[in-house]
This record gives sequence, C-alpha cells and structure tokens, in this order.
Amino acid sequence: MPAQPEITQRDLRNRSKEIMDAVQQGQAFTVTRDGHQIGELIPLRRRRRFVSRAEFAAMSRSAPDISIDAFRADQDVTADQEMDDPYAR
Repeated sequence: MPAQPEITQRDLRNRSKEIMDAVQQGQAFTVTRDGHQIGELIPLRRRRRFVSRAEFAAMSRSAPDISIDAFRADQDVTADQEMDDPYAR
C-alpha cells in the first residue's frame, strides 16, 4: 500500500484549493507541523444511492428465507403490549 503524500501545514494553508480538489478526487494526505505528523486529510466515502434491478435480484437470491409465521408472531407480540399510563400511580 503506497504511503500518502505528506503536506505541511503551510502548504495546506497556501494551496488549499489545489489540495481540496485532490481530496475530492480521492487523494489522501498526511499533514505535518514542525516535521511531525499531526493528521490526515482523507476523502469521505460516498454512498451509492442507486441499485440496479439485476444487482437487487442477485442480492435477494442470497438473502436468508423469511418465515411469515415467525414475522407475524413478532408483530403480534409487539402489538399486544399494553401502554402504561404515565399518570397512573
């Protein structure tokens, strides 16, 4: 695994647009101050929002089976709980 490039605090201040553009494109940096590593600039992981129909179907095929009876029993247990009156003492 290649090491991240190091940038100084001064470089970060003076070249912030260039460095932030690189981070946005996936580059990570180690920030140094007085020759000591003090932090990392890393890109955020982006979540995918769209899943294709084929990918959803493939994921569904490997999903565990669901027992309808067990599901309904779980619902019944939850729905049959009585609400406690917060003012009753």
